[in-house]
Amino acid sequence: MNIAFIAHDNKKELMASFCIAYKSILHEHHIIATRSTGIMINKATGLNVNLLAYGSLGAQQLSARIACDEIDLLIYFRDANSEEDHNNYLLFKHCDVNNIPFATNIASAEVLIKGLERGDLAWRELLRQD
Repeated sequence: MNIAFIAHDNKKELMASFCIAYKSILHEHHIIATRSTGIMINKATGLNVNLLAYGSLGAQQLSARIACDEIDLLIYFRDANSEEDHNNYLLFKHCDVNNIPFATNIASAEVLIKGLERGDLAWRELLRQD
């Protein structure tokens, strides 16, 4: 599975802790992240991370990959108090259009990761075989 990670600056530590907690699940999958988030995940866990660009450019790259159905799961720890921008809207819209599960907080991310561990998201791999 291709799992994408993105986090606002004040959520990056939480993202690193999340990835440490679920490293045993994540190591079996291909990890993609915006640059600063990915560097933090790599340093915290030692997991290989495919790094996209920094900030909004990385979010645009990720949105394009989601639109092309190249991502199976998005975990985006965002600051709910920050201003919404067009990139967030496109990320979520492309996830909805392509039926890509996504989480925007740690509670929903844990549900999705546990589902991934149980095989509940295996249907995503079947889509790519067509």
